[in-house]
Amino acid sequence: MSRAPHFGHVPGYPPGSLFEDRRELADSKVHRPPQAGICGRAQEGAESIVLNGGYVDDEDLGDVIIYTGAGGNDRQTKRQVADQTLSRTNLALVTSLRLGLPVRVIRGSHRDVHDGPEAGYRYDGLHRVADYWADTGKDGFRIWRFRLEAIRNPEVEETRRVAEAPNLFDASPPDRSTSIVTRVIRDTRVTREVKRLYDFRCQICGERIETPTGPYAEAAHIRPLGRPHDGPDSLDNVLCLCPTDHAAFDLYAFSVADDGALVGRRGTLRLHPDHRVDPEHLRYHNAQYEAAHGAKSP
Repeated sequence: MSRAPHFGHVPGYPPGSLFEDRRELADSKVHRPPQAGICGRAQEGAESIVLNGGYVDDEDLGDVIIYTGAGGNDRQTKRQVADQTLSRTNLALVTSLRLGLPVRVIRGSHRDVHDGPEAGYRYDGLHRVADYWADTGKDGFRIWRFRLEAIRNPEVEETRRVAEAPNLFDASPPDRSTSIVTRVIRDTRVTREVKRLYDFRCQICGERIETPTGPYAEAAHIRPLGRPHDGPDSLDNVLCLCPTDHAAFDLYAFSVADDGALVGRRGTLRLHPDHRVDPEHLRYHNAQYEAAHGAKSP
């Protein structure tokens, strides 16, 4: 019988716990693989990752980590020698994003690691997977990148068995499971304006959610804000979506072509006469959609 995954802190090892080497780290179950940088399965999610200078494209910024997926790496030179695929442990990180599962982060003593330990390894607490995308790495090969953000005040810390989830791109009906997902809601002038234009109706499905305190919709940035996407918080980069289509759009379940036709599902983007969407932002999202579905970007 396979061992159930453990998401969250491991009892007896709080953040700040130190480990002499990978063997001691594996024995603690804080990060079980003796060599691999990601612990997890595609259908279940990622339990933990290790940062220790294994990939030249990693960016450790402290509370934010731009993490390089697994595969195509020469263990001796640490250089990328082949394209990565969105499968196995890389897909496990996407599953963690989709299900809202926390990921344990362990830092090693490598010089490229932010505030790493002087020697060995240190458990640095829980992080959430906030985003993922395809990129061309410094060595010229396709890599998958993941933005992990530190969870400083987790509301719920629990050990739980997660039901097997379907493949990200499987069209069959998904199994239902309960999870807690935290989304940062930005209430800016731009988000208020796009909701006003569409009277809180989703530009994809036309749904308008009514609540006891008024209608509800979400503003979805086509090109994400923040490093490394650097999308602007401007009206030409924002869509008014219901929560379901917002999540599906962010996870590349579908995209939107320059002419407003939906890519990956039937339909056309509803567009108000006073709302111009920049086609460059749509092309950026389309490139990520194609990469996520295994197509070559132009």
